[in-house]
Amino acid sequence: MDDIWKMQPDLLDTVLKQWPDALSGHLSLEVGLSGGVDSVVLLDVLARCREQRSLTLSAVHVHHGFSANADDWVRHCEALCTHLDVALRVCRVKVVLGGGLSLEAEARKERYQVYRASAAEVIALAHHADDQAETVMLQVLRGGGVKALSGMAGLREWEGRWLWRPLLGISRDEIMAYARWRGLAWIEDESNADVRWRRNFLRHDVMPVISQHIPAYRRHLARSALLMADAAAIVGEVAQADLARCLAQGRLRLDAMAELSAARQRMVLAAWLESSGVSALAPDALEAFRLQLLHAGEDRSPCLRVDGVSLFRYRGELWRVRLPETLPAAVALEWPTGRQSPEGWAGTLVWRRSPGGIASAVLERGVQLVPRQGGERIGLAVGQKRVKTILQEQGVPPALRPFWPLLQGADGQLLAVPGCVVAARVADADGWWPDWSPDGSLDS
Repeated sequence: MDDIWKMQPDLLDTVLKQWPDALSGHLSLEVGLSGGVDSVVLLDVLARCREQRSLTLSAVHVHHGFSANADDWVRHCEALCTHLDVALRVCRVKVVLGGGLSLEAEARKERYQVYRASAAEVIALAHHADDQAETVMLQVLRGGGVKALSGMAGLREWEGRWLWRPLLGISRDEIMAYARWRGLAWIEDESNADVRWRRNFLRHDVMPVISQHIPAYRRHLARSALLMADAAAIVGEVAQADLARCLAQGRLRLDAMAELSAARQRMVLAAWLESSGVSALAPDALEAFRLQLLHAGEDRSPCLRVDGVSLFRYRGELWRVRLPETLPAAVALEWPTGRQSPEGWAGTLVWRRSPGGIASAVLERGVQLVPRQGGERIGLAVGQKRVKTILQEQGVPPALRPFWPLLQGADGQLLAVPGCVVAARVADADGWWPDWSPDGSLDS
């Protein structure tokens, strides 16, 4: 009799024994179902788990459209889910290359967008021990740090739900044995044989050679990933504590950062960028920027633009703001209103009652937000003052000044420089003060 049938390689008990405490109780769980053997096995195991656990099971198939067989894969997943009495949603996505990401990375980004739309509490993914080993090896070859080398987490909180990988400790051979034992059918993605992709190159050409000499390599790499995960957690805790000491209204105080070691300075910068949703900088770029921030002359303003966010030093602090590519157009404002995000403007206008604010009667006649043209002046209690001078005196950084809006009345005259001054001729003891927050609510 075939060895597979002698083994009876059932994975049900393995998954049940490793079921995380965090996922106990009734759960809604959705499986990422590609139709390949890994996800088919995962769906089959979890469908059987319904008898042991109180859970609502569904599946999602992401149709990338890469293969001529993609529609056949959808039909296969539909048939499988019908057989297992599992609800299936099929999401068609369009993968567009851009932003410096590879096709594989862009496809992954689209899949995770689909997962974000799930109504389930848990997204179950079919990554296994071989996938983990390949991921760690890929990160080694890319020069990844401790976080990258920690590989994939078996369970983690994500976007208000859980991401769970029940098969992460199970090898590809064990998954294949289970699939054959259960008589499961699956599709083969022809792209998985293309060794032009790095992961496929490792899977087909490199890992088999390693396995011949180090059969337990999967276990060794998984152990390294766990150790790196611990190291990454410690580094993250230290970085967050340092970051808290260096923050001032969301900006980095460079004098406080300078008291740290160079390594911790880099960690603080990286943590601050990550909290902004900005892509991680390459180590050499991060180090070059750190040196500029701390050692460039007082008359210099080191600046870096990443993912549309401008980072710059001003008065001993590091700022981050999302500036528009071009000056926005004038836009009429509705009145009365308390808070507005004018179309085309990267910021928010907030009105509050305050002595010296703009008189209500003036605002009722009409008001608009207009871009600076240069050379504007506004009448104050004593004479007129250039808008440029006002922005300098109010501590508005040079990078923000060209995009700082002005308020213009129905008569075409300046009413205010929001957040800075109101024209004396329209000020009222019970007026409205305009505050402006650049989309740099990144720093508010």
